[in-house]
Amino acid sequence: MDLSIAAILAQDGVSTGAIYALLALALVLVFSVTRIIFIPQGEFVAFGALTLAAMQSDKFPESATLLCALGGLSFAQEAVAILGNQERRRGAGRDLPLAFAKFVVLPGAIYFVTKSVGSAALPLFFQVLLTLAIVVPMGPMIYRLAFQPLAEASTLVLLIVSVGVHLAMLGIGLVIFGAEGSRTTPFSDARFDVGALAVSGQSLVILGVSLALIVALYLYFDRTLSGKALRATAVNRLGARLVGIGTTQAGRLAFTLAAAMGALCGVLIAPLTTVYYDSGFLIGLKGFVGAIIGGLVSYPVAAAGAILVGLLESYSSFWASAFKEVIVFTLIIPVLLWRSLTTRHVDEGEE
Repeated sequence: MDLSIAAILAQDGVSTGAIYALLALALVLVFSVTRIIFIPQGEFVAFGALTLAAMQSDKFPESATLLCALGGLSFAQEAVAILGNQERRRGAGRDLPLAFAKFVVLPGAIYFVTKSVGSAALPLFFQVLLTLAIVVPMGPMIYRLAFQPLAEASTLVLLIVSVGVHLAMLGIGLVIFGAEGSRTTPFSDARFDVGALAVSGQSLVILGVSLALIVALYLYFDRTLSGKALRATAVNRLGARLVGIGTTQAGRLAFTLAAAMGALCGVLIAPLTTVYYDSGFLIGLKGFVGAIIGGLVSYPVAAAGAILVGLLESYSSFWASAFKEVIVFTLIIPVLLWRSLTTRHVDEGEE
């Protein structure tokens, strides 16, 4: 391996590592706020990529239909909760129309906008916005339907539910997108020569968007009231409730941010690799390795670990391409052993 090949592999590793970093941050966010190991994170990657690919192929993305179905189920659940609670029943005249607008009218509007203008003729920027508008609201809806009723359950129960949601979304993805893979139009076809290294415009877009999103998340958690509420919930759920922070709302917000990061990752990687309905699971697992390096609590260490995963994957594909996945996932073993030896074990009931 000469220096030019090493530089090319490093460029590829940093680009993919930036994607894994976003997924790792999303996994850390969801786990710290809700104690849920969010296995379906990868499905949002696949849904984002395949929704955009369907529009660019002049096909109607059936994920918009899925959004309406999830919205209808969420409204039914909310209506039952309002009418079944004596205190909330007094405000039903206000809460029910609001819930109807949020879970039925808004998804229906997105469906009809997609049906009307969601095609290859739409400029790429608006295709991406419409893709995010379809996929991102699924996050809080899935939390409301699958996880909110079990919010106080043990971490093991939440993990089992997370596996069930992953399998359900995998099957739904096969039904609505089919078994064929898809790619999308690159955001940039430009190439820049830096010495002997040719840097693609798409790689720069991925790095730029990833860095901008990481900075935006930092500012959000540090400067905004809702961001500080998420941090408080992550530190101490009971303490957050005692000072008036709604942990249920925090969970929905965490799932919204995780869905947004997952869908955006799918949009970013779709021009570089063929994405299938089940591709997101493997991508999400590599983000999970980065999150584990950060102990599912440290955002900077998780991001750095994800970059390491990207570099390791890139160089492994050169030296031993048949074993690159094995090499990447083997990285988690020494990390788990080290954390097992250095971390004080606390029963869940003592937290």
